[in-house]
Amino acid sequence: MLRPARDDDLPALLRWRNHPRVRAASFTTHVIGATEHARWWAAVRHDPARRVLVYEHDGRDAGVVTFSGLAPAATTGEWGFYLDLSGLERTGAVLAAWAGLERAAIGHAFGPLGLTTLRGQVLAGNEPVRRLHRRFGFTEVGVHRREVDGTPVDVVTVELTRKDHT
Repeated sequence: MLRPARDDDLPALLRWRNHPRVRAASFTTHVIGATEHARWWAAVRHDPARRVLVYEHDGRDAGVVTFSGLAPAATTGEWGFYLDLSGLERTGAVLAAWAGLERAAIGHAFGPLGLTTLRGQVLAGNEPVRRLHRRFGFTEVGVHRREVDGTPVDVVTVELTRKDHT
């Protein structure tokens, strides 16, 4: 299940986002402080082109899904996600939550958001996420270079269309 993020979710979102393995798989790898996190939330919370949703797994908050590029009448959007790795590892539910989050995000993109194309960006070296996306029908449609912490890295663009998902 996905639900809109709320102000009271912010401490958990920051804790999850700052997990070392989440940072290692992200475009922002430094530890995010409270001020930076608050600025991000202020920028996204009322932006009509963006959504921040909390993924619930087995009745507890377990991850975040972000959508962007949702201009009025947009048919294509981008998404990203991260999980509460510490909490899910304690319960042994990481893989189930990971797949559940992906399924919920795709359903939300093609359902309530009304998108026809969903895109994402994955660090080329993040093979587990690339495999998961392929398992859910995403196609790798391009590779570009991007700087992460001052180092150029390859980034893979993945895409799923509503017609390919059904």
